Amino acid sequence: MPWKRGITLKTPDELAIMREAGRINARALAAARAVIRPGVTTAEVDAAAAEVIRKNGAQPAFLGYGDPPFPAVTTVSVNDELVHGIPGKRKLREGDIVSVDCGTVFEGYVGDSAFSVGLGTPSPLASKLLRVTEAALLAGIEKMVVHNRTGDVSAAIQGVVERAGFHVVRDYTGHGVGRAMHEDPQVPNYGQAGRGVPLREGMTIALEPMVLVGTNETAVLDNHWTVVSTDGSLTAHFEHTVAVTADGPLILTLE
Repeated sequence: MPWKRGITLKTPDELAIMREAGRINARALAAARAVIRPGVTTAEVDAAAAEVIRKNGAQPAFLGYGDPPFPAVTTVSVNDELVHGIPGKRKLREGDIVSVDCGTVFEGYVGDSAFSVGLGTPSPLASKLLRVTEAALLAGIEKMVVHNRTGDVSAAIQGVVERAGFHVVRDYTGHGVGRAMHEDPQVPNYGQAGRGVPLREGMTIALEPMVLVGTNETAVLDNHWTVVSTDGSLTAHFEHTVAVTADGPLILTLE
């Protein structure tokens, strides 16, 4: 994927624009969540988010991104699909775990976030997976403070996941975000506290725990995008774009 090298610290004015991008992205994801139910196609989930982005005068960050170009506004990944699922004719079913990831560009800046949800009454295992993955995201956000390091964030995420008996992906990471969707630094979902890049005021990072039940091994389908667990086990994905500020972590992708 295209990656902008070098860490760019954002000014207060830039953070204000990113906050608006994040709000629009949150609204798009809320619209997607609202239509998720058994019988709905993943393409219909994508269309709901796309409409919100358009109505808010923003542009989709994912559409046309990468090589081959991604063909939709959101990624919609189901059950063993960890990330980058391509929306289409697949109909959602009772008990599915559905993960929706969306990126929005507003005035040149990106907001990037994701959620996972269980349809109907998820199994006890699926419910635990969802709770743990979201808790790992919150644990990582808590470490997004000046003078910590990226390793503190990574270790916090990894600790929550592995104490619950699950696995963090090793092949995909959180990342800086700003004028480009992928910027330095990379922030893996595993690491050692006290290691890595020092966190500085104005850094903006998309933290995204990607969690698997069985192992941490993944594969990419023939469509060159969809990442699945190699053993077919359940997966989940939560994400927020977060700024490091003098007053602590600022989540940019909340409504």
